[in-house]
Amino acid sequence: MKRQGYGRVISFSSMSWRGNFGQTNYVAAKAGIVGMTRTLALEGARHGITANAIAPGLIDTPMLASMNGPARDKLTNKVPMRHTGRPEDIAEAAAFLASEAAGYITGIVLDVDGGISIGSSIR
Repeated sequence: MKRQGYGRVISFSSMSWRGNFGQTNYVAAKAGIVGMTRTLALEGARHGITANAIAPGLIDTPMLASMNGPARDKLTNKVPMRHTGRPEDIAEAAAFLASEAAGYITGIVLDVDGGISIGSSIR
């Protein structure tokens, strides 16, 4: 990427990178991804390389589907948009960050979470 003077790094974290009760190990891993991404953004910027992270919220995946209905519904009801996201929502965010249109965006964490990171809690 340095040689060609262009590149896009897209990392995947989680809305939990900010902290989540009872998940120290998971939170540490996701926060580490954010720190790595921001450092890559600083180091790559002068070479035309952007680095950003996506922090998904409640996305309709097999992991979410494995939760029992009442627990899943309780979490979903705390999302301001009142529904879970689709895997395509994450893919479209990644496609945007990989595009030329995102050429002046680097070092950010893009929350794709239906608004839950605005201040509501999933607890």
